[in-house]
Amino acid sequence: MKIALTGATGFIGRHLLAELVKRGHEISVLVRNPAKVEESHWPSIRTIHFDLDAPNNAATEVGKHDALIHLAWPRLPNYKELFHFEENLPASYRFLKASIEAGVPQVLVAGTCFEYGMQDGCLGENLAARPANSYSLAKDTLRKFLERLREKQPFTLQWIRLFYMYGPGQNSNSLLAQLDRAIDNGDAIFNMSGGEQLRDYLPVEQVASGLARVAEHSKCDGITNVCSGVPISVRKLVEQQIQSRNARIELNFGYYPYPSHEPMAFWGDARKFQAIISSTS
Repeated sequence: MKIALTGATGFIGRHLLAELVKRGHEISVLVRNPAKVEESHWPSIRTIHFDLDAPNNAATEVGKHDALIHLAWPRLPNYKELFHFEENLPASYRFLKASIEAGVPQVLVAGTCFEYGMQDGCLGENLAARPANSYSLAKDTLRKFLERLREKQPFTLQWIRLFYMYGPGQNSNSLLAQLDRAIDNGDAIFNMSGGEQLRDYLPVEQVASGLARVAEHSKCDGITNVCSGVPISVRKLVEQQIQSRNARIELNFGYYPYPSHEPMAFWGDARKFQAIISSTS
């Protein structure tokens, strides 16, 4: 497939780019700074100059591809900030609409599990979205805009609700990155929340592999949870990481309050995702 990819220099994007290349696809990456990709040891990748905040002719080039994977979303996390729907939402919609009008027949967009809002338990794709912060509101609204656009301009819309992930290149402020840093520094104590939250985690390499397979499954339409489907407590996740590192560090539970923007216990229904994985190689 000829695939155009935004967000290729981000956490997920770098792993997805490697996966797509490994799977033999012809990739064009849309980036502000092409040198970042060239320095990533992918000399065969075509680069297209692209700035989501400053529209150019990138959409015309995207229209020549079989699919567009749109991961770019500036200034994360800052989930409560208004710029998510004041700036990022209209910028992404303008770019995606122009790319679709230019002829790209398939669009895969990264959404978020936060679109489900403060709902607990196993979250299936048919569950009504209830976004509870600016970030998830902007993402869910973008999905609705694109669904309405399909009424006038038919295309395949693959909306990916990402859950939690970890691995090389993760945000330095993420839980496991902070834990690894504390271990590397030889800290005696690691401060954290009570750790009883239930979450859905996947290694970023598995997320990248899953995204590639969804993109290859051109008849897969609509919302797909990309997740494990298996809840794990934050405490157990941290303890497993300590064990895998052969580290000795004391966990100071309850130092931080539980986050207010997330429900206490939620995970994804992974049946659709697993069916896609099992049907592709």
